[in-house]
Amino acid sequence: METTYFIFSIIFGLIIGSFLNVCIYRIPREESIAYPPSHCTNCGYKLRWYDLIPVISYVILKGRCRSCRQRISIIYPIIEIMTAILFGVLYIKFGISIAFFKYAVLFCFLIVIGTIDYLTQDVYFNTTLMGILFGIFFVILEKYYLNIPIKSSILGGLLGALFIGAIVFLTKAMGEGDIEICLLCGIYLGFINTFLMLLLSFIIGGVVGLLLILFKIKGRKDYIPFGPFISLATIIVVLFGDVIINWYISLF
Repeated sequence: METTYFIFSIIFGLIIGSFLNVCIYRIPREESIAYPPSHCTNCGYKLRWYDLIPVISYVILKGRCRSCRQRISIIYPIIEIMTAILFGVLYIKFGISIAFFKYAVLFCFLIVIGTIDYLTQDVYFNTTLMGILFGIFFVILEKYYLNIPIKSSILGGLLGALFIGAIVFLTKAMGEGDIEICLLCGIYLGFINTFLMLLLSFIIGGVVGLLLILFKIKGRKDYIPFGPFISLATIIVVLFGDVIINWYISLF
């Protein structure tokens, strides 16, 4: 039975990943994520069900539109595979539980927000707001069914928003959208894990930024979106935060 649920979580992740691709493409263009149905952005060909099988359709079509042969971005299968892997790992860690669905929803928002920020250097308020509302829903759900206090989630959201907010307004070194992302993540993570997320995001961002400058991909004054680093750090904390904290405590 556990194997069946694991396989189902992988398939579910692939399907959700396909939908996230729609969100990533349409949100920056201010298009509806529900209508019109999926179509080729070059020739308008309406995709059939067999064109929409996650990963498999991309491989069969060799990464091109069935109608006009326009190349399809490699980002599409990457997002689908990444979502499937994350859902599978979440099932291994949490099983079928409120925590599984809570963090699956969080990961979906992080994938969309982080990818859009990477591609466009923009964070869209309506997207982060929806993620925050879902976070509040899960906080209430955990309080009602599991009697988990809401204080940690409130403090986590405040810590993330205020810390990044101070950097934004004092140094202008980050975008205001990063405040929204950290507020969102803080609500899901709670206080201690939000602190760890902030630490990891700056470590990851610093290392990646340094490498980009060393390899002359970016200049010292070029803008590097921070949303992907927050997203990656949050995913690491959800999956391995307890291991990291226990390792740190063991040093003393």
